[in-house]
Amino acid sequence: MKDWTKEEAEATYRVSKWGEGYFDINSKGHITVNATSIGLPIPITEVVSEMRSQGVELPAVIRFHDILRSQVKKINETFREVINEASYQGNFNGVYPIKVNQMREVVEEIIDAGESYHYGLEAGSKAELLAVLAYNSNDNALTILNGYKDEDYLSLALMGTKLGRKIIIVIEKFSELPKLLKLSKKFKITPIIGLRGRMSIKGQGRWANSTGDRAKFGLSASEMIRAVQLMDEHGLKDSIKLFHFHIGSQISDIRTLKDAINEGARIYTQLFKLGCALEYFDAGGGLGVNYDGSRTNTDSSINYHLNEYVADIVYGLKQVCDLESVPHPNIVTESGRAITAHHSLVVTNVVDKICVSQTDFNTDPIKDEHILVTNMREMHEWTPDKDNYQEIYNEATQIREQALHAFNLGVINLEERAKLETLYWRVVDKVMTFAQTLKSMPESLQNLENDLSPQYLCNFSVFQSAADHWAIDQLLPVVPLTRLNERPGLTCSIADITCDSDGVINKFINQDKISPTMPIHDLSENEEYLVGIFLTGAYQDVMGDMHNLFGRLNEVHVYADADDPQGFYIEEIIKGNTSSAVLSTMQYNPEYMAQRMKKVVSKLVSQGQMQPRQGVKWVDFYEDCLTSYTYLKSE
Repeated sequence: MKDWTKEEAEATYRVSKWGEGYFDINSKGHITVNATSIGLPIPITEVVSEMRSQGVELPAVIRFHDILRSQVKKINETFREVINEASYQGNFNGVYPIKVNQMREVVEEIIDAGESYHYGLEAGSKAELLAVLAYNSNDNALTILNGYKDEDYLSLALMGTKLGRKIIIVIEKFSELPKLLKLSKKFKITPIIGLRGRMSIKGQGRWANSTGDRAKFGLSASEMIRAVQLMDEHGLKDSIKLFHFHIGSQISDIRTLKDAINEGARIYTQLFKLGCALEYFDAGGGLGVNYDGSRTNTDSSINYHLNEYVADIVYGLKQVCDLESVPHPNIVTESGRAITAHHSLVVTNVVDKICVSQTDFNTDPIKDEHILVTNMREMHEWTPDKDNYQEIYNEATQIREQALHAFNLGVINLEERAKLETLYWRVVDKVMTFAQTLKSMPESLQNLENDLSPQYLCNFSVFQSAADHWAIDQLLPVVPLTRLNERPGLTCSIADITCDSDGVINKFINQDKISPTMPIHDLSENEEYLVGIFLTGAYQDVMGDMHNLFGRLNEVHVYADADDPQGFYIEEIIKGNTSSAVLSTMQYNPEYMAQRMKKVVSKLVSQGQMQPRQGVKWVDFYEDCLTSYTYLKSE
């Protein structure tokens, strides 16, 4: 029944909370995208229909590049507004750290959207630096280089400096500095240098170890002094232009940022007074994403808005600099997660339902049936009420345990066990149905409710498309794309199609809490059920693996267009991996494999064990499978 309001759907899935204005639910109960301020909201199902008309199968990644552009504009405009409001004397020179999503199309879009703001790029490895040198061609935009550096890395950086780029080499480890000075002298190129401080302020959550004495990166106070002295000895102290710190990805509590800005500003002013010609204050990354919509300081949320984040950096830095009579520096941030997370989602289809309880087995009584089966049947005949429902459940559970022992000892046979277990699940269903009518449910039954929930088998790989959920328990919003005007009748978790028990999503937004199951609709016969996994634009694209040789997904890039009849168009299609491609990655030779199979079939044909026509069909089928998509085909 279509008896569910938009407000109820919103309270359950919090779409407007984590969607930051980009996602909504329309009157038909479909999830829509508001990628720009022009045109009408775009139902994601219409994008899926357009994809399929162009031969793109599910599962697929959908990128809304207008959202990327919007996020780049938003962070730059917010800094400009707060800087003007605060009468701050420096500028904002942000950079995008490409490690968050190195996809060329993503980097190109961000560069283009940030051109007028001189928005730059950050690299943390040689390969990333190669990309950044080629694509960050705006001479007024910064290129920040982090990570551990060997001579090739440093030489590439100096090459960029020679080309006229604003390359700032951040010294993460003191041993990098002598190498850089040696190469600088060899190539006769004066580097622009940044010093990364190892902050004492403790970070939070998963990335707490980004700071403190055992932090992987950064110079201690004594190492920074030694670095300044060494640069002075080489007549290059004026080359120290930037101070940098980073307190971890996904800063959830704004108080952590406030403390870090204060400490960082103190270090900056002291370095300036030591004679360093500093121009830039780099507050690193960490601008978080409100994944669960709660706006709290949990690992999957943030207790602040962008304006507050920016204001705390600008005003906090201004206050310390004014107190120390130090000029206001240009502000750099390395925000990646907040720029990219919202623009990308994974769309998958439900292919089956996995149920714990099976209740369709024939349990009719027979002569001389075992007493345990009879006892369970009596439990099933009871009608649960407020006085006996707990007793019925306890008794049924005890009988089941006795039956399992009896089976292992050979006392009851497999058919009797099947009858008994079927009756047990029927008892549990009756008890749970009654318990759900109560104002409060015993904790044991609450846990049982989650255990009994079915799993919806979805056509994707958690390891490829939601790697952080598996690796670090990251929450990603998961929402049905349709039927949100209907009350969901089930709760379930999501299982992927890999043959790995870890291939599940079991952490969901569920009203005002995080739950191991999500409210969902029962499957309708001959009707496809689509599910969206949202906020996957940060890290998921680049951290996915090929577990079970499920490769990269099909991908489409979508732009809003108010003049288009559908309000959008697909600008680019990038086909996902074929079986041949993923096998080649693992050092297989698909052509040789096809030849081997052809020889095997030919031998069977020559021996008369297979008809020639059938042999040709099997060989063709094998070769077609090699060149096809690795995921399940829609039936």
